[in-house]
Amino acid sequence: MTPWELKGREFINCTCDYGCNCQFNALPDKGYCHAVAAIIIEEGHHGDTRLDGLNIGAIFKWPKAIHEGNGEAVAFVDERADEAQREALLKIMTGQDTAPFATMFAVFASTVTTMHPPVFTTITAEVDVDGRRGRVRIPGYVEMQGRPILNPVTGAEHRVQILMPEGFEYEMAEIGSGTSTTGGPVRVEIEDKYGQFARLHLNNDGVVRSRRAA
Repeated sequence: MTPWELKGREFINCTCDYGCNCQFNALPDKGYCHAVAAIIIEEGHHGDTRLDGLNIGAIFKWPKAIHEGNGEAVAFVDERADEAQREALLKIMTGQDTAPFATMFAVFASTVTTMHPPVFTTITAEVDVDGRRGRVRIPGYVEMQGRPILNPVTGAEHRVQILMPEGFEYEMAEIGSGTSTTGGPVRVEIEDKYGQFARLHLNNDGVVRSRRAA
């Protein structure tokens, strides 16, 4: 197994209402799950291959709960990545070189039946985790925006966090509102639903934790 590690920021938008039942081992509130994701890699490596400064993304569609499978997905890799970096990123994103079910990459890959060919393209991404704001553009494929949840009476920004002491994706996520429109082989329309903003620190064995579980 080739050792890898990455640190970065993610923005994910799915069809669940704010909170996302999946975060609590419950079924998706729409009966299905559609999701759009982007990660800005601040630091990373796969073996001797550096991954610093690259962006990745994906679109997912599951007809029922994620764990029930039959998902459809397409992965996006930063066009700036060279051949070694592309190979490394795709291995990580498809759950290779990873302990069984240790990361969300491995978990999601195990539930996908139709994996479309990866797309190497421009990925423009801005993610402000604390501000619960994000913007992702993959020309021809993804337009995604995120903002804070707003109080329906006062219009003030509403802040909520989810802590996952034993999760396979993050330790803590800021929750906001996301809107996405996609093109290409996997079509998704999401308006003002669950937006997840998180700092990631992952390796072959899962989340590298800075917090101690209570």
